[in-house]
Amino acid sequence: MDRDQAEKRVIELRETLWVNSRRYYVDNAPTMSDFEYDHLMRELEDLETAFPDLRTPDSPTQKVGSDLEKGFAQYPHKYPMLSLGNTYNIGEIEDFVKRAEKELGEVGFTYSCELKFDGTAICLTYRGGKLFRALTRGDGVVGDDVTANVRMISNVPLSLKGTGWPDEFEIRGEILMPYESFDRLNRERLENEDQPFANPRNAASGSLKLQDPKVVAKRGLMCTLYHIPAQSVAFATHSEALDAAASWGLPVSSERRTVSGINEIEDYISYWDKQRRFLPFATDGIVIKINELDYQNTLGYTAKSPRWAVAFKFQAEEVLTRLLSIDYQVGRTGAVTPVANLSPVQLAGTVVKRATLNNEDFMTQMDIRVGDWVKVIKGGEIIPKIIDVDTSKRPADAVKPSFPAICPDCGTPLVKDGNEAKWFCPNTDGCPTQIKGKLEHFLGRKAMNILAGEATVEQMYNLGLVKTPADFYSLSKRDLLMLEGWKDRSAERFLSSLAESRSVPFERVLFALGIRYVGETTAKELARYFGDIDSIASASEEKLLEVKDIGDVIAKSVHDYFNDPRHLDEITRLKEAGLRFSVEEVAVSSTALAGKTIVISGNFSKSRDEMKRLIEDNGGKNSSSVSGKTDFLLAGSKPGPEKIRKAEELGVKIIGEDEFMDMIPSGDSPAGDDDIVEPTLF
Repeated sequence: MDRDQAEKRVIELRETLWVNSRRYYVDNAPTMSDFEYDHLMRELEDLETAFPDLRTPDSPTQKVGSDLEKGFAQYPHKYPMLSLGNTYNIGEIEDFVKRAEKELGEVGFTYSCELKFDGTAICLTYRGGKLFRALTRGDGVVGDDVTANVRMISNVPLSLKGTGWPDEFEIRGEILMPYESFDRLNRERLENEDQPFANPRNAASGSLKLQDPKVVAKRGLMCTLYHIPAQSVAFATHSEALDAAASWGLPVSSERRTVSGINEIEDYISYWDKQRRFLPFATDGIVIKINELDYQNTLGYTAKSPRWAVAFKFQAEEVLTRLLSIDYQVGRTGAVTPVANLSPVQLAGTVVKRATLNNEDFMTQMDIRVGDWVKVIKGGEIIPKIIDVDTSKRPADAVKPSFPAICPDCGTPLVKDGNEAKWFCPNTDGCPTQIKGKLEHFLGRKAMNILAGEATVEQMYNLGLVKTPADFYSLSKRDLLMLEGWKDRSAERFLSSLAESRSVPFERVLFALGIRYVGETTAKELARYFGDIDSIASASEEKLLEVKDIGDVIAKSVHDYFNDPRHLDEITRLKEAGLRFSVEEVAVSSTALAGKTIVISGNFSKSRDEMKRLIEDNGGKNSSSVSGKTDFLLAGSKPGPEKIRKAEELGVKIIGEDEFMDMIPSGDSPAGDDDIVEPTLF
């Protein structure tokens, strides 16, 4: 691979990793397994090692993911919370041990082996023996204050017991949701027609970010703690620090072990690779740490991780089960996806009955048959996938599946869309499954946020009450009371949420329309660029291509959508219902930056999201790339060298954080040198 090829691949990898990092940490809706994510991260690390000039400070290899959210107060961590280096290869654990022995020049030190809990990171501060503050990891430097919620977790002590605890110290760990609580919560969500959580980790993270502590108290969360920063307390070893924490009543795992050498480390890994299946909560690996704190300080840190600790990730658990039949499901965009119906089997804490088969090409390559014994995994404990067929167990009567030529729902002949491997039903406005899928999408939390789910849409559609989104706004209370199980309160809640949806901003309304390939980000870019729906509807494909990140495929899809008279009629009805179809003027704190386009790069005393908010609050516009239209490049510490080079090349003024804060009213002063501290592991 030459440098140009490497640069192109590095850009692709960074985009993929940042998108999936947000889905994991912020949206709590991952679509990629841990194994796939770690594999891509390793590929990026290898490319940056081979081509060092491609490594930048804002690369995912140099920064931890962020779970910061609006709606919470945010505070800096006293000691930054870093991430761990991961491996799935026991040979790399052996290399870790050899490097430690070589660099320390010792062989007599010990290791602390601990379960790697699959939850969401937390940092607790105790002051005077009382719980003072609880912060999420955030971006590693700043965290969200979730103290009120953590106080609702039953095994987190509000007051310490015993003696010997410092007047103030931090301790870090994970908030978990046990399988029992997870199953109960998902049953409740399904009953309320809410989307169930994908796995216990997402459920724990989502619960911790709720705005109502009383709801958090009902979620059945638990906490386990595993690290006290050495700067907080005086102990010779990590294990002594955790023993002390346990004596103070803090929930420290009893499964940790202090071991000597690689053989005992491998014994611990081997034991828990089997026994973890019997734990009441999710784990996804083993963490190995140098136990002696002096030796930890000697080994130090990289930009992102400690050099004295590593995580061994378990391979995704797999099981063998029978393929009973195959369904062909039609999605809201018309894509037909084969789904395997399986003989129920326990896998990674839940019972699996179905698994995706991706597309026709996947089925052909695997040579799968109905009646086969298949291997199933839940990579990252997310979506069940079939990875192999055990042909040695194939029964004589196994049947080779035949992908349908017509839509299984409406009978329309299927078509292939360009170079995609998927088959599609082109009857977008007449296929019942697509219609219902679009109705559900319109109601969704990230779209119009109307209180109804799949079962409600099914009833409304079958009764002829709703065929298009505009029909929702014509429903009366009398109509709603026709629905099975609906009473006055249910109807009033629905009508109330329907009324509130009229204030949903334009970009979300545009996303709610369900235009193919137009996701949240694309909808936002279109709304900002054109300003209103009529300008988008009248735009040519060439004009649409001027919008950031919109290529030929999206431009054609948007253009085709607005050239269909049925869609224009629907938008007219939605306008009459009072929905917003133009960008509203955003209230700003000042006009100090009015008309200014600013690109930010590097690290600041505040989070990058907060810096961007300050720009918008003072009338400015954020941009992700430097161009001739950029007014300033706001550069913090360690800015991206490519952005600096581009700014200098174009003559764009480069300003620092101090100068920026002087430009806006009542700007907070950035942190001084006294605030800089050495990092520690979360």
